[in-house]
Amino acid sequence: MGKNLNEAMKMLEDNQRKLEEENEKKYVRKDIPGPLQGSGQDMVSILQLVQNLMHGEEEEETSQAYRLQNVGEQGHMALLGHSLAAYISVLDRERLRKLTTRILSDTTLWLCRLFRYENGSAYYHEDDREGLLKICRLVIHTRYEDYIVEGFNVLYTKQPVIYISSAARTGLGQALCNQLGLPLSCMCRVPCNTMFGSQHQMDVALLDRVIKDDVESGKLPLLLVANAGTPGAGHTDKLGRLKELCEQYNMWLHVEGVNLATLALGYVSSSVLAATKCDSMTLTLGSWLGLPAVPAVTLYRHEDPSLSLAAGLTSSQPVEKLRALPLWLSLQYLGHDGIVERIKHASQLSQRLLENLKNLDFIKTSVEDELSSPVVVFKFFWEYSNRDQTSHAAQASTIQHPIISNERHIYDTFNQWLGEQLAQLVPASGVDVVELEDEGTCVRFSPLMTSAVLGTEIQDVDQLVDCLKMKIPVLTSTLQLREEFEQEVRRTVGLLYIEDLSWPGLGVVRYNYHSDGKNDDKQEKEIEKINAELLKKLNELESDLTFSLGPEFGGQKNCVYIGMVTEDLDVSELVETIAATGREIEENSRLLENMTEVVRKGIQEAQLQLQKANEERLLEEGLLRQIPVVGSVLNWFSPFQASPKGRTFNLTAGSLESTESTYVSKAQGTGTTPPPTPTSSLAKQRLPGQKAFKRSLRSSDAFSETSSVSHCDDLEKVDQRPSTLSPGQEQRPLETEKIEEQEVAQATKTDTEDIQSDKLPKDCSKVEEQESQR
Repeated sequence: MGKNLNEAMKMLEDNQRKLEEENEKKYVRKDIPGPLQGSGQDMVSILQLVQNLMHGEEEEETSQAYRLQNVGEQGHMALLGHSLAAYISVLDRERLRKLTTRILSDTTLWLCRLFRYENGSAYYHEDDREGLLKICRLVIHTRYEDYIVEGFNVLYTKQPVIYISSAARTGLGQALCNQLGLPLSCMCRVPCNTMFGSQHQMDVALLDRVIKDDVESGKLPLLLVANAGTPGAGHTDKLGRLKELCEQYNMWLHVEGVNLATLALGYVSSSVLAATKCDSMTLTLGSWLGLPAVPAVTLYRHEDPSLSLAAGLTSSQPVEKLRALPLWLSLQYLGHDGIVERIKHASQLSQRLLENLKNLDFIKTSVEDELSSPVVVFKFFWEYSNRDQTSHAAQASTIQHPIISNERHIYDTFNQWLGEQLAQLVPASGVDVVELEDEGTCVRFSPLMTSAVLGTEIQDVDQLVDCLKMKIPVLTSTLQLREEFEQEVRRTVGLLYIEDLSWPGLGVVRYNYHSDGKNDDKQEKEIEKINAELLKKLNELESDLTFSLGPEFGGQKNCVYIGMVTEDLDVSELVETIAATGREIEENSRLLENMTEVVRKGIQEAQLQLQKANEERLLEEGLLRQIPVVGSVLNWFSPFQASPKGRTFNLTAGSLESTESTYVSKAQGTGTTPPPTPTSSLAKQRLPGQKAFKRSLRSSDAFSETSSVSHCDDLEKVDQRPSTLSPGQEQRPLETEKIEEQEVAQATKTDTEDIQSDKLPKDCSKVEEQESQR
């Protein structure tokens, strides 16, 4: 045995050593930077290293499915442009100047005509916020004539103000102030509408009052950043009125947003078309057209080239103009029709989804235009009028008016779960979860930003709608049964309901364990142990429910989290099963805890009794029998007959018993019967194939007919049993027959009992099996 143990330990040590070596190799190869080799490496080795860094962790990410960008031929042209830019940069200065000027002028002309922006200039930049930053510098140079000479002293005498919408990108205002060197007081956030119009559009009347107050206080209104498609909901500000307001106060109007892509279409809404009159706009063509590593473009109108050069919008270095080369190649490859077709396809996808969502109950959309909206935002919402009309006939206690506390938080949790499920089931759709100020958590579908990259098609939208139809009944059933589950848990002794509004499911329950003689730390460990075992037992049941420990971060400890449910859930059976299983685990744990103490006390008592028995035996034998030589002679002439005495310990009763009855009967007694294991009082007998916690529907007529037929067949089989059984035995209940059958099978010592067990008919066992299945 020692040899086998040594071999096993050696195998474990070898496996551990191999695992450590593999981990060291993995970290050395991927994560830990190595020294630069003196002799250098060949091209194949370097490319292999790049491939390993790009795809080396695919095996580790099998649990999290990810989708690569759909890089087509136009994407290859964009990637080729970066390589060509490096080759072109080594040309002589004159040829480089001519080539870069041609590339820049062609790309600018194409984009201005494509997006209806006449007489515009273009600035190409990697960061999409860099264009707005350069525009702010241009406006500062334009409004402050002595800014180049006096610098910040000019800004100090008359503080500039930049206005942005409260629906703008997070951190945009702070980033502008940090890069421009301005205090945060120069940034003014304009609230959105609260009474009339879209709640995601800038409040123009309030903006007018704010500008008047700033002018009266000696400040200089400098620039207004508007949205043609807010980052969250995709709504467009009233650009026409904002342009009039900017002309009134001599302000610069800059527009950005995803809806600017629709300017390339034949039909453009009037709200977006007004963007063509603005002073500047930023276009993100990479996501719109599915072009990787292409720069963003800021189109602007300005008459003074020197100020544009001072602001950094233009450059005298020819290499800087090569940024437009990838876009120049890709636009030529796609052509005007290809560009329009991609943007039109994205608009059709959003329109297809919007039409399908109108026909779905419990889905509320938040779009700017019901007829055409490039961005579709929707959420699950159950109005009280719909709740009043909904009823479950099969449910014994139907909740017609569920009163939900913290309703906004619960809906946010459910919509968060819905968005994650849809993104996981249909990854090609590109849906994501967005947090809006008024609507809360919603699901967003923005094909202009994702369809060209993911390759979204019409069938993906249809699949998204089908998945949404499957999830809506689950959401409504869970929301309706949530209150009933809370009431059942609060009425059940031993269970504690935990309110966790961030959990998307039926609810959270904890089996409460009370022990008077234990401190808090020990009691907390017992609760953790019981609830962990309870979770294991519940997961072993054949049911459609999901039981877990809850979220990885932020969840309650020592609880059982129950996921989404369907309408046929029997809540009372579920709660009673949880309580009965918890009581069973608690009594078993108490039995194990008390067994150690009982055994210890039993051993001590047995030692005392055996010591007392030895003293009594010495008194009976006498003193002479204890002397070595004399005792042997005396025992030979007159043997001493002493009855053997011992003790047996009964674990069930926890008491010591004498072994005299064992020596007399030559058989060991079984002691008292242990108490039965507690089970659920509502545990009902399920049909074949029926899972746990399912409520049988009353409207299933076919099921009732089948059950009645099978019952008649069973009665016929019972009547046709052989006449070897007496009439008294035929009238006994089936449970009594099972007990007699077990007793006959166990009694095998006498021939008469063997004959009776052999004469039992086979049809009896079949009837019993059928009855047990019923």
